[in-house]
Amino acid sequence: MNVAERIAAYREAVEEWLRGLYHGMVSHPAYEKIEKEAEDIEDAFLLACFPDAFGIPSPVSYYTAEILPYIEDEFEAWERRLWDRETMLERKGQQYHF
Repeated sequence: MNVAERIAAYREAVEEWLRGLYHGMVSHPAYEKIEKEAEDIEDAFLLACFPDAFGIPSPVSYYTAEILPYIEDEFEAWERRLWDRETMLERKGQQYHF
């Protein structure tokens, strides 16, 4: 096996590995499910920290207000997402019933 054949074999192996990596990280359907699950966890966390954004009084909001400057962009997106979303049960049901 000469150098050119080795390089071609190595390039082929790297291309196959990169195709698999791309498929697993971006184009695989599980990616969307994982993304939705992470979004749901983030929503639950923010709702626990800032329930007053939706009219639920909570003394915790006084203490969690200190993190608002750090999550300002995420907070606005989260608030829009929750106002536009159906109920949490419908969202979870979509994950299991196609």
